[in-house]
Amino acid sequence: MKKLVLLGGGYGNMRVLLRLLPNNFPEDTEIILVDRTPFHSLKTEFYALASGTSTDKEIRVTFPEHPRLKTVFGEISRINREEKVVYFEDGEVIEYDDLVIGLGCEDKYHGVPGAEEYTYSIQTIGKSRITFEKLCGLPPGSTVGIVGAGLSGIELASELRESRADLKIKLFDRSPRILRDFPEKLSNYVKSWFTKHNVEVIAESNITKVEETRLYNHDQVIEVDAIVWTAGVQPVQLVREMEAEKDKFGRPIVTQYFNLPDDEHVYVVGDCASSELPPSAQLAEEQAERIVKVLRHRWNNEALPEKMPEIKLKGFMGSLGKKQGFVHLADTTVTGRIARIMKSGLLWMYKRQNDN
Repeated sequence: MKKLVLLGGGYGNMRVLLRLLPNNFPEDTEIILVDRTPFHSLKTEFYALASGTSTDKEIRVTFPEHPRLKTVFGEISRINREEKVVYFEDGEVIEYDDLVIGLGCEDKYHGVPGAEEYTYSIQTIGKSRITFEKLCGLPPGSTVGIVGAGLSGIELASELRESRADLKIKLFDRSPRILRDFPEKLSNYVKSWFTKHNVEVIAESNITKVEETRLYNHDQVIEVDAIVWTAGVQPVQLVREMEAEKDKFGRPIVTQYFNLPDDEHVYVVGDCASSELPPSAQLAEEQAERIVKVLRHRWNNEALPEKMPEIKLKGFMGSLGKKQGFVHLADTTVTGRIARIMKSGLLWMYKRQNDN
């Protein structure tokens, strides 16, 4: 049997499985899915797990089952492209004919002293559980600093406010205004929500040092009881260290067919693939759609399209607690209750589509 090996059970490889199963791949091929957990984690909802407003079970989906789908659980240590082999930390080895790397990303600390040692994370479900234990175990009146006011930071701050009305929350934003690359109406709506709900947004911040209970913003020392880092991501270490041409962010460069330029049997999808578009679940799924088309062409010995269709993202959605939210789609901004319902509906549809 030929082997299609999928590294990582994230949004990209879940879309690959959705398109290939049950019987949309060659009968002489076996699919091997590799992940450290026995379920697909909804990373876009980790902020809710960390803040205590969603349970662990609510933000995961079981992997599909199929006679020619094998799931392997463990930590990957190395990829040998010459021998077409994946090595695991426990010594296990898996050979592949085609490989899709979708191992995601981890926090990027930008060289800030103490950031890695003294901050909490929401990059994995395991780290989000630890963050939940810390945040929801804080004494009343404690101060939480959230470094980074992108979508993750905004959603974490708002959901934590809903979970713990007693906490003081400080959200540190490098920009002069929240979501500065989007319409001012959207920025003003989010900012007004934070003002109304007593979340302090510290604009034009520059965190230069982190200690266990201190943040250094420019020359100011701010006392806190817990710090969560949401200020940037980078590919996981294994991907950063693999032998491949990379962009300035350490992500492997891929062709329009999403394989490595020097290896048509190794594809990269999601947060660890080089792209001009910002990383998101939506981007990973669109990349996966194209990888599936390319795989089918190659399996059938058909010529690849000269030009693959350009990926155009539809927009983004964010929540402000369980009752309010914001949506930016096709240059149209929607805020409030309707936007939150739209996001909840999309999550329900995704879980239903992937529910087995």
